[in-house]
Amino acid sequence: MTTPPTPAIVAQSAVRRMPRWALLLFCAAYVLPGFIGRGPWKNVDIASFGYMLELAEGRTDWWQPLLGGMAPQTHGLLPYWLGAWALQLAPAWIEPDLAARIPFIGLLVLTLAATWYGVYCLALGPRAQPVAFAFGGEARPRDYARAVADGGVLALIACLGLAQLSHEVTAYLTQLAFGALAFFAIAASPYRPMLAGASLATGLAGLVLSGAPALAVLFGAGGAALALLEARQEPQARGAFLRWAAVAALASGAAALLGCWTDVWAWRITAPGSERSWASLGRLLLWFTWPTWPLALWTLWRWRRQFAALEVHRHLALPAWFAAIALLATLSTEPADRALLLGLPALAALAAFALPTLSRSVGALVDWFTLLFFTGSAVTIWVIWVAMQTGFPRQPAANVAKLAPGFVASFSWLALLLALAATLAWAWLVRWRIGRHQSALWKSVVLPAGGAALCWLLLMTLWLPLLDYARSYGPQVRQASAVLGPAHCLSFFGFSRAQVAAFQYHGRLRLYPVTGPQRCEWLAVYPDAVGALAGVTDPAQWTLVATIPRPADRNETVHLFRRRF
Repeated sequence: MTTPPTPAIVAQSAVRRMPRWALLLFCAAYVLPGFIGRGPWKNVDIASFGYMLELAEGRTDWWQPLLGGMAPQTHGLLPYWLGAWALQLAPAWIEPDLAARIPFIGLLVLTLAATWYGVYCLALGPRAQPVAFAFGGEARPRDYARAVADGGVLALIACLGLAQLSHEVTAYLTQLAFGALAFFAIAASPYRPMLAGASLATGLAGLVLSGAPALAVLFGAGGAALALLEARQEPQARGAFLRWAAVAALASGAAALLGCWTDVWAWRITAPGSERSWASLGRLLLWFTWPTWPLALWTLWRWRRQFAALEVHRHLALPAWFAAIALLATLSTEPADRALLLGLPALAALAAFALPTLSRSVGALVDWFTLLFFTGSAVTIWVIWVAMQTGFPRQPAANVAKLAPGFVASFSWLALLLALAATLAWAWLVRWRIGRHQSALWKSVVLPAGGAALCWLLLMTLWLPLLDYARSYGPQVRQASAVLGPAHCLSFFGFSRAQVAAFQYHGRLRLYPVTGPQRCEWLAVYPDAVGALAGVTDPAQWTLVATIPRPADRNETVHLFRRRF
């Protein structure tokens, strides 16, 4: 069967290279905000940090860590080890929460780099290359691959769901990074087999140790199956593909054995229980993966003849497999957004291959929607910041006071200058994009990526004090500490892992379950557990001293009891 012609028609003038300094600065402006300058946030972020502190300070076992007598909710221990090692190696002048984030900064950088190189290798494939012109002038293979790879990493940065989850010290970021590394490994296997094999083994092992053994096995098995199909399709390279299939199968089997040895296999399959659940999943898919999902669908549509030819096109099959596995995990496991996070690099890769086929009208539609959405969002962030600083306009200021009672705005020249620089850069980027002379292949995703980076940086500078106040347990713990005085021991009942970690870190307290042998002067109880308190201790021994609300959520009020001696 004859292979249909590629739908990509790209001239050499359209594959102008994005300046490396610009791309690196772009990535830095996205990666660093959210890691630097903030405190640990609820829920998973502070809980993971709590386990890291326990490990670093030698108060729990490295293979069975406990926090307040509770084991981690996620089975993978690698993220806790990374944070604990960073805490142990960091100098004393670095705040512990920042020190724990340093390896996770590297993991997000790894995600972006692996996505870029993975898309680059896929775009180098002969079946991904654009149509050859009769008289020359088509894009050269490596220049075309670089331009598509630039578009892929920009599409990943543009994903709305990536921002917060990729800046937390959790197992989900380690899964994202090692999943992206496995994606790169399979994509690079025809060109750098030794590096690809080592990367695949590392990626799958990292996934297992981060609590995702099933995904590791499926990703590895997909790489082996792809190589077998290509061996059948490309007789001249049959030996190389068969060798790679064996490597991928071996890595997949080793990942399964590693999962058994570390005891991280767990049955966590769930199913949406109502139409509302399906509706919420639909909304999640729509906004979390924006703007990659419409571009990915466009890719599948424009390259549909390649699928119809029943031939393997690795630049389509590989990201489609990774995205399908992540989508299946999203539909069948909880939390759904964390599972969907792993599919973003693959969706970005699919979206990148839409760029050579976009018509001018579709590109203009993407640009105008992005321009209106992100410019409006940035203006809203600025207006509310001005209201927090000056009290005008009155309504936004009143809304902040209502949602975060007790919050006192602070001013930072550094935050203001960074926000102004980002806003001016956005204005320049918009001006560049609307210039009719611009023909870069990646131009249709530069505004979505720039808008996402702009709004994230504005939130992490102008709104950071407010977000820290609203998303942290710090204000509540400080109020509780004023009541507790010099106490260093606190019994608790009904606390989550995040709440235990918050009281231990912000309050410099040691927390013990009220059912344990430790006898503390004070007892902290959350409202939902007050009714069951009589079942674990004698209420006559305790006197209610204070009720401390969490300013941003009255449902998380803590009751402080003092022992009657």
